[in-house]
Amino acid sequence: MPRKLQVGVLFGGRSAEHEVSLVSAASIIDALDKNKYDVIPIGITPQGKWLSSSDALQLLKSGQQLDHQPEKILLPDPAHKSLVALADGASQGASLDVIFPVLHGTYGEDGTVQGLLELADIPYVGAGVLGSASAMDKVVAKQLFRQVQIPVAPDLWFLRKDFTARGKAIVAQIERKLGYPCFVKPANLGSSVGISKPHNRKELAEAIELAAQYDRKILVEKSIEHAREIEVSVLGNDEPIASLPGEIISSNEFYDYDAKYVDGKSTAIIPARLPKSVVKKVQEYAVRGFKVLDCAGMARVDLLVGQPPPERPGRAGVRGLAGKKTNKIILNEINTIPGFTSISMFPKLWEASGISYPELLDRLIELALERHREKSSLRTAYKPKTDWYKR
Repeated sequence: MPRKLQVGVLFGGRSAEHEVSLVSAASIIDALDKNKYDVIPIGITPQGKWLSSSDALQLLKSGQQLDHQPEKILLPDPAHKSLVALADGASQGASLDVIFPVLHGTYGEDGTVQGLLELADIPYVGAGVLGSASAMDKVVAKQLFRQVQIPVAPDLWFLRKDFTARGKAIVAQIERKLGYPCFVKPANLGSSVGISKPHNRKELAEAIELAAQYDRKILVEKSIEHAREIEVSVLGNDEPIASLPGEIISSNEFYDYDAKYVDGKSTAIIPARLPKSVVKKVQEYAVRGFKVLDCAGMARVDLLVGQPPPERPGRAGVRGLAGKKTNKIILNEINTIPGFTSISMFPKLWEASGISYPELLDRLIELALERHREKSSLRTAYKPKTDWYKR
């Protein structure tokens, strides 16, 4: 019998998306083939404490004080490759063959944990440091998308301290360049946390105040009214492939946190009812965006596809005029650790494209190992002609 791979599933974390991570991790742990893998749950509390035990997931879900739980950490020293007990420094269990990070948002999806795993020399699922960081920062991501001619919504951004210093001028610039309604977002967060859709100046001020609670960098985007919310899943490393697209029908004015996870009223249409030419284009943009951000393993790409506004009585010709812009595609954002809950689009889109949930997890682990092997073949040392540095 071949040895089972030791797979650490890393979840929780210091993020506003902590709870979403717990639900995603539960789905992954349940679906991983126990004949192939020994699954090691690794939970991180909202305060940053690392725990690892068979009941780590339930402990984090309970929300109880966990000060009495023994803390285990991952050292950046590549000699260990396993969790180490903080109390005595002893290694805990077999070496980890691969880590499956399910940390949504900051301190997990932004390159921080990926950097630790690189130092520890442990293969891991998903994008590396650069891909994670560039995708997490919506401002940086949009600048890169524009470099490869991927359409994005008109926007502007500013720092929290800039708004404190010259808020009236920034509001005037937003109204002049973008107008209402618009979207106000923390530049580095997901699951629609901290996002608002203001319709006037009063709501804009409230939206900026909310976003500033989560990030020092604020992004404001023009609202693409009447657009369809389309999502595409991407899988692969250097030669990624795109799934069939799906469409989200939000239960709220936009696909906010409650519409995604709480009220259960949003629906998904898989595959999305789009012309073949549009399907091909959204897949092309998804793969191109994945590559320009230097993503790896997986990502969910969120796009907007324009459609005519609903006809109003007494306004003849509105549909024909708006129809000229029908099916215009805009890339909204890329999520490098997409949701893996039972209702998440990433696995559902691949299922519709012919890859089951367990097979998808197998492929992601294989991609992680493949990328690690390639990186391990590179030289990390250089022997100079003389020992000049010893002089």
